[in-house]
Amino acid sequence: MATKPPKGDPVQDAPQVAEPRHAAAGLPAVGHTLRVAQRQMGVRRTALTLLRVNQKDGFDCPGCAWPEADHRHRAEFCENGAKAVAEEATLRRVTPEFFAAHPVADLAGRSGYWLGQQGRLTHPMYLAEDGTHYEPVGWDRAFDIIAEEISALASPDEAVFYTSGRTSNEAAFLYQLFARELGTNNLPDCSNMCHESSGSALSETIGVGKGSVLLEDLHRADLIIVAGQNPGTNHPRMLTALEKAKANGARIISVNPLPEAGLERFKNPQTAQGMLKGAALTDLFLQIRIGGDQALFRLLNKLILETEGAVDEEFVREHTHGYEEFAQAARAADWAETLAATGLTRAEIERALGMVLASRRTIVCWAMGLTQHKHSVPTIREVVNFLLLRGDIGRPGAGVCPVRGHSNVQGDRTMGIFERPAPAFLDALEKEFGFAPPRGHGFDVVRAIRALRDGEAKVFFAMGGNFVSASPDTAVTEAAVRRARLTVHVSTKLNRSHVVTGARALILPTLGRTERDLQAGGEQFVTVEDSMGMVHASRGRLEPASRHLLSEPAIVCRLARRVLGADSKVPWEEFEKDYAGIRDRIARVVPGFEDFNARVARPGGFALPHAPRDERRFPTATGKANFTAAPVEYPGLPAGRLLLQTLRSHDQYNTTIYGLDDRYRGITGGRRVVLVNPEDARTLGVADGAYVDLVSEWRDGVERRAPGFRVVHYPTARGCAAAYYPETNVLVPLDATADTSNTPASKSVVVRLEQALAHEPAGGPGGGRSQVRPADRLEQSATD
Repeated sequence: MATKPPKGDPVQDAPQVAEPRHAAAGLPAVGHTLRVAQRQMGVRRTALTLLRVNQKDGFDCPGCAWPEADHRHRAEFCENGAKAVAEEATLRRVTPEFFAAHPVADLAGRSGYWLGQQGRLTHPMYLAEDGTHYEPVGWDRAFDIIAEEISALASPDEAVFYTSGRTSNEAAFLYQLFARELGTNNLPDCSNMCHESSGSALSETIGVGKGSVLLEDLHRADLIIVAGQNPGTNHPRMLTALEKAKANGARIISVNPLPEAGLERFKNPQTAQGMLKGAALTDLFLQIRIGGDQALFRLLNKLILETEGAVDEEFVREHTHGYEEFAQAARAADWAETLAATGLTRAEIERALGMVLASRRTIVCWAMGLTQHKHSVPTIREVVNFLLLRGDIGRPGAGVCPVRGHSNVQGDRTMGIFERPAPAFLDALEKEFGFAPPRGHGFDVVRAIRALRDGEAKVFFAMGGNFVSASPDTAVTEAAVRRARLTVHVSTKLNRSHVVTGARALILPTLGRTERDLQAGGEQFVTVEDSMGMVHASRGRLEPASRHLLSEPAIVCRLARRVLGADSKVPWEEFEKDYAGIRDRIARVVPGFEDFNARVARPGGFALPHAPRDERRFPTATGKANFTAAPVEYPGLPAGRLLLQTLRSHDQYNTTIYGLDDRYRGITGGRRVVLVNPEDARTLGVADGAYVDLVSEWRDGVERRAPGFRVVHYPTARGCAAAYYPETNVLVPLDATADTSNTPASKSVVVRLEQALAHEPAGGPGGGRSQVRPADRLEQSATD
């Protein structure tokens, strides 16, 4: 039976704490999945919807970008994927009556969890200048408002067009096409905040800014290194691939500041053996100090160079450039410095080396734990050095595997959502559509926030996502967004970004992945690209949550027609009628998509070409794979301070909060917790259960404070702490970014812990108060 949303905003800083779990999935995950799904969708809708997730004739999960095997299980979804589907396919609705009952000021004091639990948006909504409430608005009037503000700009570069990784290939291609015909490359996206460092490093070193492995490569690997990643929560279906790799003889090294249940043992709910016992995954756990990964891989490279016969000399000679300079830098690696940077022991590193040398096929997987530091790009380059030494790129069962987060974040970039587009892509656009796209670089996320803050950008348009909550330096970001003349969000559900607005604001409700998309040309489907470059179709089957919804492609097409007018050289009306026409144009513009419509019609789709993987050809400036030799960096830590990483709980996906528990880490009923090593806590005089304010320290001297966090003694690496985002994004300085990629350095924030002077339960988004006690935190009433 589906339930109504919570009446009161729940307490988030009075959790119960138990011992962390040592296994992921299994029967508890199945039970939790079904309970959450039934609360949102009811029993019948749950069954009908979940059985279509990730099927060849179904819809792509709106959660993570992990690929599917050719053979699909009947239940091809994980716990967190089911939560994402349930929240999209929910029976709850946010209607104009809801907005009439809740002024924006009231909504701004609510938590992200409460906002998201209210349900699906049903009507376009408009907040007038100096207005107190959102009010319903017709689609034509909404597009008129956007056109009014854009036409009033002194330059198209005063508009910013942000993209979330949920956006389909078709919508993303149209979106960038509209922005560029308008005259701007201001196309920031969520990749700027996550794997931009991966793309920067891989483009320079191997010539393609994507991973070089397919799913079957993991099954064939001898050694898999999982660094800075928690697949048990962030990419749970990856555990199935690791389980199969282990069954085939692979060994796994986990490199992370925290032990994570999913990498200890996986209880596969698809098999009786998995449910009862599960499979141990990690053979060696390297509990590394935050930011010490570059130093670790540099020392491993030194040790490989010193081992006779360990280097694949033929591969290095035939396929690489810059080896001598790299080798000189690697041979200078120092044991004492590495042990200090990593917090590891010599014996642990030597054991890891033995596993590396015994492997003929090695894959390195990583996620945000490697990409969100000042030195992330040289760290990933060092990972590439490590693989090049052994010839482990362009070999089956070996390669680089950056694991993307959102379901089509990689596809959006392939479609041209990028503030620094390649000249060849712009040339292809110009040839196909007959207009001259702008050539100057646009704003990424951090530069877009600065532009809004400084009055250089006045219109902010978001295709999905929750920009305010996802971005760093929350106070600065919110103040910047509020300076805009107009903010527009294309969304399925309510979130924090809808209540932090410009002078005027629009919410444009859109179809979800689960829903049927019927246009003038008939029923449509969209496509996505997964983390390994596989492109496939996604077909929704549910009736739309409201007859007032438009699809993302339809929204872009109607917006473009209204803003660009009759002079546009793009057949927007035809594109809205039939998405096959969009794909025909993609096929002529984007390499690898030739004969797009025919190829995507095949069950399972097709793999995009990848020159390093497919041909051992490296399309870099040198024509070869490039070794690099950057100085080793790692974060310094002043006395009496901790190095904080922001992370997800098990009950969230990116900024979407599904619930208030982090089951695997033993946290229930709250989110405002900080995980601290017991020895560090004793040194700092902080008891388990004490309440502290987290205060970040950076070179600008600005105090950034996140108040009221319960201390949890937890087996983190020494000197390191962890807490959930988006609550801790307030601590990440806007200008603290990775070199080259400009990605916010959210995984290495120097903080001090200060005793909370006066503690009350905090229910709101980083400070809003709530009178609802823990017993009432999920109060709901039944409905049909």
